[in-house]
Parts: sequence; structure tokens; C-alpha cells
Amino acid sequence: MKGCIALSFILLVLTGCAGKTAYRDACASQLSAAWAELDLAEAEGFAGTVSYSKALALLTGAKTQQQFEAFRGCSEKAEKARFYIRESRAGR
Repeated sequence: MKGCIALSFILLVLTGCAGKTAYRDACASQLSAAWAELDLAEAEGFAGTVSYSKALALLTGAKTQQQFEAFRGCSEKAEKARFYIRESRAGR
């Protein structure tokens, strides 16, 4: 009986750890692409736009979430930031 409970506890812990990594790769790739696009937008002279500022704020938040292993939120913020970067480059 104790062995069954211990095994259940171990499986629960391992499942919890695996859940934290579900969006890890998406977060990393979205952040990498977004920072590269932000640098390109800055080089093209779009650094003063409101959309650029929103994107920068979102990327800062996404990086913070990545550090605290909130990978889903990180991925979502980075994706929104990429939208604002595209808007910035379009002049909106």
C-alpha cells in the first residue's frame, strides 16, 4: 500500500515537472525571432513608433516570464510583440 502511494506521488511530481516544459521551445524560438525583428525595425528607423514601444515592453515581460519558467505566457507575449513589430514596420 505504501509503495503504491509513493509511486503515485513520484508520478505526480514528474508530471508536474514535465508540464513546465511544454512551451519552453516555443518561448525560446518566439523570443529569438522577436528580438531579431526588433533589431531590424530599429535599424530601419522605426524605433520611435508606439508599436515598437509596445513590442519592447512585451518582450521584456516575456523574458521575465521565461526566467520564471512561465513558458506559455512567455510564448504568448513574444507572439504579440512580433505582431506589434510588424505594425511598427508598416508605419502603424
